[in-house]
Amino acid sequence: MHIWVDADACPAVIKDILFRAAERLKIPLTLVANKLLNAPRSPYIRALQVPRGIDVADSHIVRELQAGDLVITADIPLAADVIAKGGHALNPRGEFYTTETIQERLALRNYLDELRGMGERTGGPDAIHITDRKRFADQLDRFLAKLSTAR
Repeated sequence: MHIWVDADACPAVIKDILFRAAERLKIPLTLVANKLLNAPRSPYIRALQVPRGIDVADSHIVRELQAGDLVITADIPLAADVIAKGGHALNPRGEFYTTETIQERLALRNYLDELRGMGERTGGPDAIHITDRKRFADQLDRFLAKLSTAR
């Protein structure tokens, strides 16, 4: 199992949780972004810079993803691609996307895009709060615990 991070927009506090988990459990973790990233020196953690462009990082993750891998992303279309390929997608607020919820999330995203295209202000996501950080850490721990008992 590999953990992939859509790192361009992933909050630093979430990356720190992921770094600790990768080290503790010796799981490979790759941060993918179109900008240079800082990552701790570790045999388990890698930062990969891809060329600039729309969805270049997302395309790289989907291309390299294996069934069962975990992807950390707030990007709904990327999460849909991950699920379609047999991976798991967890957002930085601690919500797993599922085959049951992803279509609804895509429809809402597309609707809000249409509204923005017509000039409506739809606002962005709230800042990550301590409760989001805890929910993320708890979900990650539960997921990784299930994985380690399945080995």
